[in-house]
Amino acid sequence: MAQVIRSPKVYDVCIIGSGAAGGTAAKILTEGGLNVVMLEAGPPLNPERDFKEHVWPYQLPHRGAGVGGRASADFGEFLAPNGSWEIEGEPYTVAPGSRFRWFRSRVVGGRTNHWGRIALRFAPVDFKARSYDGMGDDWPISYDDLAPYYDKVESYIGVFGTKENVSSAPDGIFMKPPKPRCTETIIKKSCDKLNIICIPSRLAVITEAHNGRAACHYCAQCGRGCVSASNFSSSQVMIPPAEKTGHLTLITGAMAREIIAGKDGKAEAVSYIDKATRTEKKISAKAFVVGASACESARLLLNSKSSIFPDGIANSSGVVGRYLTDSVGSSGYGYFPQLAKMPAHNHDGVGGMHMYMPWWKFDRKNEFLRGYHIEFGGGREMPGVGDFHGVCEESEGYGASLKTKCRDMYGTFIGFAGRGEMIPNEQSYCEIDPDTVDQWGIPVLRFHWQWSDNEIKMARDMQETFRDIVETAGGTYFWQTRSAGDHPYGIEDGGVIIHELGVVRMGSSPKTSVLNGYCQAHDVKNLFVMDAASFVSNADKNPTLTIMALSWRASEYLLDQAKKGSL
Repeated sequence: MAQVIRSPKVYDVCIIGSGAAGGTAAKILTEGGLNVVMLEAGPPLNPERDFKEHVWPYQLPHRGAGVGGRASADFGEFLAPNGSWEIEGEPYTVAPGSRFRWFRSRVVGGRTNHWGRIALRFAPVDFKARSYDGMGDDWPISYDDLAPYYDKVESYIGVFGTKENVSSAPDGIFMKPPKPRCTETIIKKSCDKLNIICIPSRLAVITEAHNGRAACHYCAQCGRGCVSASNFSSSQVMIPPAEKTGHLTLITGAMAREIIAGKDGKAEAVSYIDKATRTEKKISAKAFVVGASACESARLLLNSKSSIFPDGIANSSGVVGRYLTDSVGSSGYGYFPQLAKMPAHNHDGVGGMHMYMPWWKFDRKNEFLRGYHIEFGGGREMPGVGDFHGVCEESEGYGASLKTKCRDMYGTFIGFAGRGEMIPNEQSYCEIDPDTVDQWGIPVLRFHWQWSDNEIKMARDMQETFRDIVETAGGTYFWQTRSAGDHPYGIEDGGVIIHELGVVRMGSSPKTSVLNGYCQAHDVKNLFVMDAASFVSNADKNPTLTIMALSWRASEYLLDQAKKGSL
């Protein structure tokens, strides 16, 4: 390795990662007057150039599927530049007998460019689940500790929804939601018959002008990015105000290698690879915020070894990389003949669900612990490559007759996806692979993964519920209900839902956790890990809103400590 290039400047704070956690921290800390440097492994993002929400399929080579259809593996070329399941030169490994996939983002804003904007608060019980059922661990903070920060995040970014007084889905500060479309109306009526709670969604998409951002214009293409910034991303909503303060230095193409500890045990610098020059550089700061995404953050800590921290910085407990979880995911779809009779019309709305089912069996004893929510959607969306593969497989014919069949089936399906809570287990964790490094010479992660019987039972319940909803609505249900194989009851592999978290957990005891309730390392008081790695449990909610609330709270604490000179 060439000589390390050191920066003579010492920043107040160095943030690693620009997503939900890093972007939030940048906004709070810079507006508080601190001089901040942010390291992002990917390139800058230019919405006018990089977003494609109004591009037609015929305007892209291979209609957006890429050469040989390869782009479909990463959700297609239409979507915002959000990352990839496989990054050339940056491998990871999976232990024999395990099944795990890791979606990583390399762009300013991180995975908030990919996030479906589902913005759900954790419920009070989610922070104290062990006290309720004896499994897992309680958080060192409560819902009441975080509620003011949920308020701040929702008020700032804009979230639509309705107040419903459902104990498993706390109400927030909401904008008016979009109206149900015909597909949502069909499912709502079925849920009412089955006594399943079905309410307007809570999405971080603004339905009215807010903080200089235009209201959503209902093009229903949120996943492709949003030039008007009507849907949330850190790159468009958090980082710009931080840059306007004049206190943020953003360094892109910077792959963090390790956090360097000084003789006093505090973090004093970050060593990173400048991808453009392939040289190693060093940034010094008084405090450090890690928000690289959960597993990437764990990797950085584990690779930051020294005589003081032989097992990785802040890892005296030995739990960095442990307690890895992902949402329990299983899906299916139904065919609805009434949709075939629906006159063709634009199914206008946001690029996501207008309604969803929060966990509704919270008041009864089930055959599994914890719970799940259900996301659903369908109708006549913009057709893409592969949308009619299923029709072609099931229908004989070609030419005009097959085209007619595709047109008849177009818009007649509604899909369902369950998202449930996984309880941490000892067989699911990540560690440094002893033999493999990436193209920058940085040791990579090796994943171990195992679903427990509790999650399998939850997936079965999801499948049974989907079938009940579809058939009650007069539809025909399709999908996996087999109990054997690698995916019993359609359960997805670990990592596939892209909600991995918990590998640098917070807790009350330094012996069993890495961080305190302010995301501050027990061992290294000027080191904070503010992304989903800090979670103690993952609940059945999408984690991004909670990441931002935790980061906002921890950043205010860091700011206060910095001003007191306590770091």
